[in-house]
Amino acid sequence: ETLEMFRDFYTRTLPLDADRRHRSPGTPARERLTMSRSEIDWTFEGNWPYPPKWFETPEWRLHYVDEGPRDGIPIVMVHGNPTWSYLYRRFIKAVTSRGYRAIAMDHLGFGRSDKPPRTAAYSVPDHAQRCEALLESLNLSNAVVVVQDWGGPIGLTWAARHPERVAGLFILNTFFQRPTAKVPLPAILRAFRTPGIGELLVKGAHAFVKGFLFQSGLYDRSCLTEIDRAAYLAPHPDWSSRTGILALPRQIPSGPEGPISDFVAEEGAKLTAAFANKPVTIVWPMRDVAFSRETLDRMWLRSFPHAHVTRVEDAGHFIQEDAHHIVIPELTAFIERLQSA
Repeated sequence: ETLEMFRDFYTRTLPLDADRRHRSPGTPARERLTMSRSEIDWTFEGNWPYPPKWFETPEWRLHYVDEGPRDGIPIVMVHGNPTWSYLYRRFIKAVTSRGYRAIAMDHLGFGRSDKPPRTAAYSVPDHAQRCEALLESLNLSNAVVVVQDWGGPIGLTWAARHPERVAGLFILNTFFQRPTAKVPLPAILRAFRTPGIGELLVKGAHAFVKGFLFQSGLYDRSCLTEIDRAAYLAPHPDWSSRTGILALPRQIPSGPEGPISDFVAEEGAKLTAAFANKPVTIVWPMRDVAFSRETLDRMWLRSFPHAHVTRVEDAGHFIQEDAHHIVIPELTAFIERLQSA
């Protein structure tokens, strides 16, 4: 059964060269990807014009961008798997044009951050600790935290531990609560978690990007251009560079027990207490194959019954791509409400 699923997934989702509807003029994106990483145009033809900044941990270097006026309200944007800060390219432009400060980091193993080959480097608590250290180094105040996917457990840990620095939460599809029952995982996620099969799919075939980010994670697959696809492929050109991508699905809680369930229960309780009377907005994609509407209703709205909620019917897991035209106005309206309060 597993082998048949692997063969079906591989043949159905990975031959993307046949789809050339969005190829841009000039050098083809796939030809650009044959260049070494040192030769890659990290602006992606102007889509990502932001100069890199670097945060040094005791062992590794993390990439982030910090745009807009230093005295503007800081908007902290935290990505998930298998994306990087490029996911927020439109958001950065939108908030800085309104006079706000935009901060978006790449987790270890993603984007332009270092990519150590050791799986142990990618535990979720360690990701959260590195995120906390980077954000604390910036000495932020009155911040808005925007999170999605694994960006929730990683970025909200900083908010839970330093609520005095955060004015409000802008939550997209993610989790930060202990599961109350066994978590049903899709077949492909079960395959990613299977030793050997997961390595072939994620590190060999690059299936998390090519199959999930480019296809099943989107409601409208045409929303990504060839340049966008090149930007998402560029950080992970080979087997070793994809270690961080594989490490995360293997940490998804399968039920109430386990280290990640314990971690989000402890930190999530701090968040719930600290933001019980603070502004929270939730924008949720109703076509997400990973986080269901039950996650919104039975977890997030129990934690924050006062939250302002927008349900986006025609958006998949990567709502920042599928529905940026809805999410960005919701974000800017949220910031304006904070300012006027």
